[in-house]
Amino acid sequence: MSNQPTNGKVHLDGEAPDPSLALKPCNLEGVDALVQRISKLATSISATDNVKRQELAEAARGLVRALETPRETMIKHCWAQPATMTALTLGVDIGLFEAMTKDGGSSKKSTDLAQAVGADPNLIVRLLRHLAAMGYVEETSTDEYKPTNFTKSLCFPIIKAGYPVLSGALLSANNLFHEFVKKNNYEAPNDMAAGALQYAYKTDKNMFEHLRSLPPYGELFNLHMAGYHQGRPSWMDPGFFPVQERLIGGAEKSDTAAFLVDIGGSIGHDMEEFLRKHPSVPGRLVVQDLPAVLNQIKDLDQRIEPMEYNFLTEQPVKGSRAYFMHSVLHDWPDVECAKILAQVTAAMKPGYSKLLINENVIPPRNAGWEATSLDILMMTLLASRERTEPEWTKMLEAAGLRVCKIWTVGNGVESLIECELNVTK
Repeated sequence: MSNQPTNGKVHLDGEAPDPSLALKPCNLEGVDALVQRISKLATSISATDNVKRQELAEAARGLVRALETPRETMIKHCWAQPATMTALTLGVDIGLFEAMTKDGGSSKKSTDLAQAVGADPNLIVRLLRHLAAMGYVEETSTDEYKPTNFTKSLCFPIIKAGYPVLSGALLSANNLFHEFVKKNNYEAPNDMAAGALQYAYKTDKNMFEHLRSLPPYGELFNLHMAGYHQGRPSWMDPGFFPVQERLIGGAEKSDTAAFLVDIGGSIGHDMEEFLRKHPSVPGRLVVQDLPAVLNQIKDLDQRIEPMEYNFLTEQPVKGSRAYFMHSVLHDWPDVECAKILAQVTAAMKPGYSKLLINENVIPPRNAGWEATSLDILMMTLLASRERTEPEWTKMLEAAGLRVCKIWTVGNGVESLIECELNVTK
């Protein structure tokens, strides 16, 4: 069999499935087992047990997939989900969900909501009708609706920001990705200055430059990233990474000695969390990012130093106990990652400094949907990727680092990759 691209012209040569397959449930035979699994998991569910809750949610999604026909799934993908993104984005943009949440989230007529946000009643009722059909608002009577906990949460900036920034400035790269890779002989993109985003938006800017050139999308993107990190297990918590044993123990105690440098640390939310959970750490705590990002900081603990820095240039803080990067390297192809890592390793003190990388590590099987979807977005927006353990190890060893251990607490959770300089090289 040829390994050459087929341009979508693979022929089944008499092996085509029966057309009636598209109108039958996808997995009717598996429904009973899924129902039994759901019933068993439901007996032990709790708001504090995220593992069991997520297992139950995945089983429920599996049941829906089993019951749907391929035709229904196709319509969901092609019509229902894009329409939902449209309705949610516009709702966020006009303050619809704040209007719904007023007065304790009581049921409201669509005409009253339209008046509250200054929009055509015919527009608002059609948005709400679809959101109700999808389960995101509750239809309480004819043309009358109330918010769910999800739509109430769209009042929070870090939850709602993703909808306008993705719809307004990013998703065309996904929508036209098939065209882009066809023009590039079906090769995975690896140039962040000439990828699907540049093709879709006809720009020579990379994603970050693109967003900053289109206010308020740069600021909304930072808020969206803060929302992504909310509610996820943190490496700073007990039971994940032993902070006292691996970082604080053996650290220099001087107030002038650098303890932790957060490279590409945005507006400091990770460092603030670290200081809140480990308030007695010694030394300096530094958050580094570009001026346009640091200028968005509204409030930062006095112990934390904001520092303007481009991580493709020489690292100004030498010999820190640890350098930390959260969701940085996945934004960059391997060639650029090598340049970033070279600046870090040049600043590290052998036998003392650590590099901590807080990123997804894709497992060899049964990867979680958050990580796999993010991997697709990295490919379309930045010509980069989420990486597997062998890919991380290869890249880090090439940079002169030794992976001490990859710390994690479960599939679908960002890991902490603990590295030191490889002094044997």
